[in-house]
Amino acid sequence: MRIWVSGVVVVVAGGLGLQAGGTAGTGLPAPLSDADFRPVDPAAAALGQLLFYDPILSGNREVACATCHHPAFGTSDGVSLGLGDGGIGLGPLRRADADNLPEERVPRNAQALWNLGAVEYRSMFHDGRVEVDPSRPNGMRTPLDDDMLVGFDSLLSAQTMFPVISPDEMAGHYQENEISTAVRLGMLTGPDGAWARLAARVAAVPGYAERFAAVYPEIAAGRAIGFTDVSNAIAAFMEVEFRSDSAPFDAVLRGEATMGPQAAEGMALFYGPAGCSGCHSGPFLTDHSFHAMGEPQLGPGKGARFETHHRDEGRYRVTGAAADWYAFRTPALRNVALTAPYGHAGAHRTLESFLAGHGQGAALAVYERAEAVLPALDGADWAVMDDPAQVAAIAAAAEGGPVLAAGQIAALVAFLQTLTDPVAVEGRLGVPDAVPSGLVVPNP
Repeated sequence: MRIWVSGVVVVVAGGLGLQAGGTAGTGLPAPLSDADFRPVDPAAAALGQLLFYDPILSGNREVACATCHHPAFGTSDGVSLGLGDGGIGLGPLRRADADNLPEERVPRNAQALWNLGAVEYRSMFHDGRVEVDPSRPNGMRTPLDDDMLVGFDSLLSAQTMFPVISPDEMAGHYQENEISTAVRLGMLTGPDGAWARLAARVAAVPGYAERFAAVYPEIAAGRAIGFTDVSNAIAAFMEVEFRSDSAPFDAVLRGEATMGPQAAEGMALFYGPAGCSGCHSGPFLTDHSFHAMGEPQLGPGKGARFETHHRDEGRYRVTGAAADWYAFRTPALRNVALTAPYGHAGAHRTLESFLAGHGQGAALAVYERAEAVLPALDGADWAVMDDPAQVAAIAAAAEGGPVLAAGQIAALVAFLQTLTDPVAVEGRLGVPDAVPSGLVVPNP
């Protein structure tokens, strides 16, 4: 029997292909199971759902986690570089608020959230600046080092601590609100720090106070709500809502289906001569490592406030190792067909254009700037690409990749479309109609 899933023919049970229960010798990963994911308290996830969609966690109460990571846009935001604080609307329709103009774009493309709670994940963000480190008191290394709070249920929970203190993402800018002021003064931890102030905001909402007491016995016994409680609940929601292991590709791994002809050709390329699986390995199609692939750099770049350059040096800013110049985390490819634009700066609006230039440093010279999806905002979007020396440096660092013919690209895209998971896309808890704060839930 043939069915259509995400535009790809999948031959179900009985077609020629993998035998049920085995992928040995094929180069394919083993099927995913519950053992690949942490167990999650459903009540914590339900609480986290409300917090994920509630703008109460932003300095000016206008931006929620979902603003830049909405399921309508594949848990990203549909633009190359987003507008956090100071933006209006969602996705490609988001625009700058003339009455509260953003100082700059968010410097990196909003990463998709699929499967970030899986146990094999050891680092977060494009540059891996939050990562597991057993030598640290809290078991992880972050930009705050030993000043980082303790009490996280997971690495994913620790990751959620940082967007809320980013001026361009959620905190807002100097003196706009008590959160941005605390961030400006370097007051992140402690009773008057930004995180404590956000936790106090949440605790002051009766609907949240009641829910936290119902989920966490120690809070019911009198302990104050801390921001780690907030982050733990948000992480629990993301682990449940954005778990993705029921795509057509998963049916193939379980021996329950085979690919249609073009997708099968793409899978053979992916796990064969195209060499994609060298980095996009394992069940989540990532080696969790960092590679320089010669991607175009646009937008403000990633630097300290006192720096004036527009470079994004990638992993190098974390390690200081010369080998990490312009290296970025290998993205997992689950639901990748939904998460355009692509690249650490979102320089490519289609999978086809991304694959055509991937690993080809020379392609930087012919990059079409119309590929970028950038809401209107004055800024030095093309400062790096207008500088031949910087373009040459990015190209020189590129590891290289295969030159693909148009037919090969089409086949690879057909295979990548089999990674689209209808269960995950539909969502398990969904978008709430309202949140306890009474603020507006972001929804297209």
